[in-house]
Amino acid sequence: MDYPVVIAAPFGRLGVRCEAGELRELRFLPAGMALRPAAPGSLEAEVARQLDAYYADPRHVFTMPRRLLGTPYQLRVWQQIAAIPCGETRRYQDLSRELSSSPRAVGGACGRNPIPVIVPCHRVVASAGLGGFNQSTGDETLDIKKWLLRHELG
Repeated sequence: MDYPVVIAAPFGRLGVRCEAGELRELRFLPAGMALRPAAPGSLEAEVARQLDAYYADPRHVFTMPRRLLGTPYQLRVWQQIAAIPCGETRRYQDLSRELSSSPRAVGGACGRNPIPVIVPCHRVVASAGLGGFNQSTGDETLDIKKWLLRHELG
């Protein structure tokens, strides 16, 4: 997908998509992706400002309008993830118990989270190790997960 706004992040680039006055999607993009700045005063500019505030202080509370589009199950998982405090983690297994589900299903919903960082799916880890991140277990995405967790732990 092509993103109208591409912003720099400490771990690479993020594609930003807003619709109808709400943030709908953040996507991790390769570090070499060309930047596409947001128009001044736009919601995309506010998203970039709040992400910069998070990079400066991981306890920043995101307040931009956003809408998560997913299945009822995904929405329940994302709500649970959003409640994980900064600097803490939960295991896929723990969330699956709370949701009367399976760890694999929780992992699938985590991987489909449309606004990672803001809905902090990086705070969900495996029983032994990090688990996956953003529908991948590859080094590129796991490096982002590691960066986010280190950032939040100070």
